[in-house]
Amino acid sequence: MAMRGEETGVLVCRGIPGLAAAAEGRGPPLWSRSRLCLRTGDPGGGGGGGGGFAALSVAEKGERRRRSECEPTPAQLLKHPLATVALVPRDAALFVAGAIAGAAAKTVTAPLDRIKLLMQTHGVRVGQQSAKKAIGFAEAITMIGKEEGMKGYWKGNLPQVIRIIPYSAVQLFAYEFYKKLFKGKDGELSVVGRLMAGACAGMTSTFVTYPLDVLRLRLAVEPGHRTMSQVALSMLKEEGLASFYKGLGPALIGIAPYIAVNFCMFDLIKKSLPEKYQKRTEASLVTALLSAGLATITCYPLDTVRRQMQMKGVPYRTVLDAFPGIIERDGVIGLYRGFLPNALKNLPNSSIRLTTYDTVKRLIAAGEKELERIKEENRLKQNGAAADI
Repeated sequence: MAMRGEETGVLVCRGIPGLAAAAEGRGPPLWSRSRLCLRTGDPGGGGGGGGGFAALSVAEKGERRRRSECEPTPAQLLKHPLATVALVPRDAALFVAGAIAGAAAKTVTAPLDRIKLLMQTHGVRVGQQSAKKAIGFAEAITMIGKEEGMKGYWKGNLPQVIRIIPYSAVQLFAYEFYKKLFKGKDGELSVVGRLMAGACAGMTSTFVTYPLDVLRLRLAVEPGHRTMSQVALSMLKEEGLASFYKGLGPALIGIAPYIAVNFCMFDLIKKSLPEKYQKRTEASLVTALLSAGLATITCYPLDTVRRQMQMKGVPYRTVLDAFPGIIERDGVIGLYRGFLPNALKNLPNSSIRLTTYDTVKRLIAAGEKELERIKEENRLKQNGAAADI
C-alpha cells in the first residue's frame, strides 16, 4: 500500500480498435499497435491517480532521460565557456550582436556625422539670400566648437543611438533572412540574390526606424538646445504626423543600392579570399572598408537629397524636384557636400558593424561545435557506464 505523498506507478490498459481484424491476421500485430504508458501521481490527492499529469511512454521517457544526461553540466560549461554561447538561441544572439555593434559604431563616429549634416543642409538653412551657401569641413568643426562646445559634436546622438539599435539589428538580421529566401534551387546564392537580399534588408530597417532618423536630423541642425521630446511634439503640432516621414522615398531609394552593394561586396570579397584568411578579423576589417567605400561613392547624392527633404520649409516635394533644385543652387558639387566627413564616418562605422557581426557569427559556430563535442563526450561516458553494468 502506497504512503500518502509517494509517487506510484499506474498501469494503463487501452482498448485497441479493430482487435478482431488483428487477430485474424488482416492487420499488424497487436504489440505494434499498443503502447504501455507509465503514469505517476498521488492517488490520495485531490484529483485521484488519473488526473492532472501527462502520460509518457516508457520509450519517450527513456529518450528524454538520455538527452538530459548528455547535456553539459555547470562544471563543464565553466571549464568551456565558449559552449555557453551556443545555449543562447542563434537568432537572438545575432540580433543582439547587430544592435551592440551599431550603437558602438555610431557613438564613436557621432562628431563626424554632425559635421556632415551641417555641411549637407547649410544652403537650405541660411536661405537663398545668403551669399555663403556652403561651409567647409574645418569651418563646420570650428562653428560647432564655438557655438555649442564639446557636447555639440554629439548633439542628436541619443535619438541616433535609440534608432541605430533596432536599425542595425533589423538590418543584419533581415539580411540573413533574405539570403535564405533568395537562394536558388541548388541552395546557392547568386550575385543578384545577394544584391536583392541587401536591398530588401536596407529598406526594411529604414522603414521601421525612419521617424527617429528625421528627429535626429532636426536635433542636429536646428539652433537651440531643445530635448528630443520637445522637438517631436513641436513637429507633431506644427507639421503633423507626415513630417516624420518626409524624404522616405529617397531614403528607401538610396539605402537599397547602398546596403545591396555594401553587403554583397563584403560577402563576395570575403568569399574570394584564401580559406586561411577568411576567419581572420583583419580580413573582415579590410573587406568591410572596401565594400563601404564603393557603396558610399555610388549612393551619396541620394543621401544629400534625403537630408534636404527632411528639413522644415524645404521647397522640394519629390526627388525629381530636389535633384535639379540642388544642382541649380549649389552645382553638381552640392550633391556631394559633406562627403569627406561622411566617408571618414561611414568607413569605420560600417567596418565596425560588419566585422563585429562576422566575428560573432564565427563565435556562435565555434560555440555550437564545442557544445556538440561536450555532448558527445557525455554520450560516450554514458554508453561506457551502461556496458560495465
